[in-house]
Amino acid sequence: MGLKAIDGIKRGKKFRASETKVDKNKKYTVDEALKLATEVGYAKFDESVDVSINLGVDAKQSDQQVRAAVSMPHGVGKVTRVIAFAKGEKAQEAGNAGADFVGAEDLVQKINDGWLDFDKAVATPDMMVAISKVAKILGPRGLMPNPKLGTVTADIAKAVKEQKAGKVEFRTEKSGIVQCLIGKKSFGPQKLKENFDTFFGTLMRLKPPTSKGVYIRKISISTTMGPGIQVDPSDASKNF
Repeated sequence: MGLKAIDGIKRGKKFRASETKVDKNKKYTVDEALKLATEVGYAKFDESVDVSINLGVDAKQSDQQVRAAVSMPHGVGKVTRVIAFAKGEKAQEAGNAGADFVGAEDLVQKINDGWLDFDKAVATPDMMVAISKVAKILGPRGLMPNPKLGTVTADIAKAVKEQKAGKVEFRTEKSGIVQCLIGKKSFGPQKLKENFDTFFGTLMRLKPPTSKGVYIRKISISTTMGPGIQVDPSDASKNF
């Protein structure tokens, strides 16, 4: 048996062991779920903590799509590489704010040539015509600057700082599911709870007026390698 196969068996055993600590028939409170998530993770690295929520929306309808960006109070524990499309003074502001790469038409050409060594992109409004030339490259990867998400703005310094600090974007998938990173296991339950509340509060405020019936249908919290932990939607919603 090869080393990869043996390693796979070891990981399988660890997952099953962590899975036994989670009651699949129980819907935990948010506090219980976050505490449990930090306890059942078994990886040697600092696992990410993610939230998955099934919404009562028809994501095929444009007026029921839910999309936003939210700044987590404690960040998400991830180094975010941010580029800024800007000229002149605005380019200098972006650089001073911590942008990893700043440019204008030269940056558009660099991307057109295949460079994509970044996680987020922000831009000043006057750059959008130039950026449209690489929209087919950036769009499918979720990297296209968007005014609705605060990544197209005259206040480019603020946009850069927000992205570097851990501003997270989320949107409904075709099945009506929204997924969001809320931090790392090392954050501990309290900081994760504050990040969760920030994300969940935003999600609640975005309920489409045309959405009928139950809005929050199912909530699951999990770490990178750990099992899903079901959360009671009524507990998550009680303060919103």
